[in-house]
Amino acid sequence: MRIFTTILATTMGCAFLIVLASIAFGLQGTLKDEVLSSDSLTRIEVYDGGDQPLDIEKIAKLDNISSISESYAMQLDNIQNKATIGANTGYAESSFVNFDALKKAKLPLSKGHYPTTEDGIVVGYNFAQNLLSKEDEKTLEKAKEGEKPKVGIQESVLGKKVQLKWTGKKGTKPVIREFTIEGIGPKPKREWEMNTYLQMSNEAKQSIVTDLKKNFGKAFNEKEMIYKSTAVYATDLEAVPALNEELKAMEYSTYTVSQQLEEMNMFFIALKAGLIFVGTIAILIASIGIFNTMTMAVTERTREIGVMKAIGASPKLIQRLFVMESAYIGIIGTAIAVVASYIISFTANWLIPKILYAATEEQSFNSSAIKFSAIPWELVVIASVISIGVAIVSGWRPARKATKIDVIQALRQD
Repeated sequence: MRIFTTILATTMGCAFLIVLASIAFGLQGTLKDEVLSSDSLTRIEVYDGGDQPLDIEKIAKLDNISSISESYAMQLDNIQNKATIGANTGYAESSFVNFDALKKAKLPLSKGHYPTTEDGIVVGYNFAQNLLSKEDEKTLEKAKEGEKPKVGIQESVLGKKVQLKWTGKKGTKPVIREFTIEGIGPKPKREWEMNTYLQMSNEAKQSIVTDLKKNFGKAFNEKEMIYKSTAVYATDLEAVPALNEELKAMEYSTYTVSQQLEEMNMFFIALKAGLIFVGTIAILIASIGIFNTMTMAVTERTREIGVMKAIGASPKLIQRLFVMESAYIGIIGTAIAVVASYIISFTANWLIPKILYAATEEQSFNSSAIKFSAIPWELVVIASVISIGVAIVSGWRPARKATKIDVIQALRQD
């Protein structure tokens, strides 16, 4: 019973270390997948250095650049921007982009191609589902809580005409444009993600901005409502770090996915180290039980140790026997802990999202992509080395005590 409880304590300590550290590994993996799925690895966002504007021609002369894209996002105040296809209407997340640059960067589309004319546009994969008819609005009003009926345009809208309408206060004339959908963006990698953007060409920007200024006057402030961003696309992933350093040397601020991953990895390395340290304390507490068990074993076996010495057993052999016994306790406890940890990890990843989804009804929690716990083989090795190592060290002192037992006194004991 004493040995059983000692193994149980070792199991609990090792399992606590693995499960605790697995939280950091799980969250890191989830965030890493999220970052990699939502951004291009070869994309470098470049910002001017304050007083120094971007010199596109100078940047273009750098090596390992496949394309440079300048885009303009519209964030309009007091001006509504609606898109209409037939009887379906919805708000549009509009922006102006350089389609030639995106094509050179080899950014994929799920259907169609990048437009070559001013009246061609690219829409997000879920753009059509965001456009509702009057029947769709009634369906949503009648839908029960938690129910998500299919609304919007479900069929492909490739090749269809879209009317964009910008409206302001009463008395102002709306700005209306008609475009043709020539490309549809890639399918989101997460079931709960919705890509509802609408991208127009930079060539269409000037005429639309001119009409917005003309029709809405001071209500439209181009500097505050249209935000410019510049992206440099490297030829491949290996070229990103060097190209990023060259842009920084030109006194530009930059942002890359790899840079974000490095910062995130540094944070999680510190978090993992902290959690492993806390878990190690639990194993050290369990080591007290191992020390007590081995000390009692030496005391109870004093006569047997004396007999072994009398028939010629060396002190090293006796020490090795007790160290091996404490090692066995650590090995058995660790093996059980590893199996238990995987069971706990699997259960947590299955159960916690369901609990959070039931409590918040947030669809993102009801996704298999979110992992709250992950146990890589490296974590198993680290935990096993710590657990077994602590067990051996805990048994070393009682083993040394066994070698110093006097043979005559040992044989006299009943």
